[in-house]
Amino acid sequence: MAATVRIHRTGPGYAADEPGSFVGSGFFIAPNWVLTCAHVARGGEGGELVVAYESGPGRGVSLVPAEVVATLPEQVDRVVPGKWPAPDLALVRLREPVDHECVYVAERPAAYYSEGEVFYGGWTVVDGQVCRLDGPIAVKGTIGDWSSGVQLRLGDNDLPYGISGGPVVDPVRGEVIGVLKSRADHGRGGTSIGIEQLRTLPVPGQAVRAEHDDLYQAVCHAHDRYHRDRQRQSHPDRNTWADVQSRLGARPGRTLTAGERVQLLGRLADLPPPVSTRGLLDLMESLPEFEGGAPLPSPRGWRDGLGALYEGAHDEGVRGLVLDYAMRVLSADRPFVTPGTAHAEESLWAWVRQAGEGRLDGGRRRRIEKQRVERLRRRRPPGMPPEPAPDRSARPAALLELVERGWERDHWDWQVYVTRPGGARDCVRQDERTPTDELPERIAAPLAEAFRQCDEPGRPALLQVVLPHTRLDLPVDGWRLRPDEPPLGVRGPLVLRCGDRDRLPAEPGFEDWASPESDADRADRWRWLHAHGARAEILDCDDGVPQPVPESGELRNLSPGSVPVMCRYGEHRYEDDTEALARILLGGFGVALWRRGPARSAAVCGEFHRGAAVTVADARGARHLPERVHELRRKLLASRTEAYWADGIALFYDDPNQPLPGSGELLEAP
Repeated sequence: MAATVRIHRTGPGYAADEPGSFVGSGFFIAPNWVLTCAHVARGGEGGELVVAYESGPGRGVSLVPAEVVATLPEQVDRVVPGKWPAPDLALVRLREPVDHECVYVAERPAAYYSEGEVFYGGWTVVDGQVCRLDGPIAVKGTIGDWSSGVQLRLGDNDLPYGISGGPVVDPVRGEVIGVLKSRADHGRGGTSIGIEQLRTLPVPGQAVRAEHDDLYQAVCHAHDRYHRDRQRQSHPDRNTWADVQSRLGARPGRTLTAGERVQLLGRLADLPPPVSTRGLLDLMESLPEFEGGAPLPSPRGWRDGLGALYEGAHDEGVRGLVLDYAMRVLSADRPFVTPGTAHAEESLWAWVRQAGEGRLDGGRRRRIEKQRVERLRRRRPPGMPPEPAPDRSARPAALLELVERGWERDHWDWQVYVTRPGGARDCVRQDERTPTDELPERIAAPLAEAFRQCDEPGRPALLQVVLPHTRLDLPVDGWRLRPDEPPLGVRGPLVLRCGDRDRLPAEPGFEDWASPESDADRADRWRWLHAHGARAEILDCDDGVPQPVPESGELRNLSPGSVPVMCRYGEHRYEDDTEALARILLGGFGVALWRRGPARSAAVCGEFHRGAAVTVADARGARHLPERVHELRRKLLASRTEAYWADGIALFYDDPNQPLPGSGELLEAP
């Protein structure tokens, strides 16, 4: 119920969260994605909607702007209000990232349910108020055919206006199997549109080069990773789907436990999707013990193939079939490869090995091991060669130095420079005693002038922002020079630098951190990081569990290709949180990533860890990171869900070969 939302139209004359703007129900199928009926989603104005949800009892209602991204079918002419041809489904994307619950979606087609009772939920209007409605409802058979989508016929309960779009749940397994659709003529009963109809979303006409190129794969993978990540950090007040299922001990027709399913599906979702449906069908048909035909609509993703394998299974023999399937997935062709693909393959193999221990006969274990050896022999060659690195030393850049007045909190002295090749620096303007809330307005004109001097067509200049180490959390990337312009972090690459290294709090054994030897170590690490590959090192979070940042001495032992990443910066879970960045600087690092913002759930942590690891690895050396982070910020502004993990991201990029303005160029504290 926490994942079930209500949907409101927007536009003049409509007040969000009021009964007059209410058009129907929906539910979070994946982080920042809502599934509902197409006739509900198209009740808005031009595809713009507001999603209202409650994260829990007594926690209040949150309102988020959203937009319709896809409907099934896509094009419909002259639709009668409240009606839409089958399958009548829509995917709605939130326009900003939020933390919320997600339902658990079944892997098997809903058409297997032809009798018995299901559970439904949604919202409706009662006595002028929008309120929840839920309960059991009998299954009265099916209606339709595979060409238009088989639906469950539900009745004889009254299903009032607004309930359409809510989830239909298998009460035994606790899985969402369909989307509820009430009768348009306000009669009794309704229908349930099977979740599997999402497989009929359009297949990309061009080669898929990234997960988000295929909407179906992107949503399903996000769903499966969400539940796997949630399981990594169970919270006493937030039960996971697998927690509840394990306590109930209910797994009829399942050869895997709830926890095993969550882990397997999550690891499959870390891999690139199948190259094609035909390739997936060939893989399934190559399994000697697979006897069932493929369900319709045809499977498109790894989870679809898995659901077809263990449907109706009761014996442990099917466990071996599932493991054989996983091994064939490991050896399958990939439509693309990411920096995290090799790790995802090793993670899936570790699951296969653990799931088969003590549960399979010797012959099957030997066969699986043989498949692994063959896979290693066919290991793919390295990816594309590194792209040419940008030569920033040959281009001018803008530099904004901010010095907080130690005797006047939240007031700043500042200067805007243009830095030129060779190290020359021209001051555009400087000022003193500017309050924090006035900084964006005061620096707008001089920064605009600096950009005019540095920008080239299609290549916005780099902006270096110099801050004290205690204020590196200042969200300068979100400032706008003018209301009609994008934020600074979207306008062009923006990096942070430390302006007071001489004032870092020394740790025992590092009192001489500013010695020439320490400077040389810092320069050596910088050179290595820009000449070789880089690897993200999460310092303050272990699979969703917060932990303190190690001390500087321990950080210095990290490999020279490490880029420190902080997942929970600013949460102040430990007394030394304020020293976290200082420890990284004292460790000799000139490049680091972190994210600002409130505490997030374990599921959001998992996406951030994966995203940061891929971004750092994909940069093929830290030299590309400013452009990679800039692209992420552009996607965030465009409400691209594949970049939502990077909300609040900050990049520390402090080149020791580019000296900062001298300490005497700004008014110093006495």
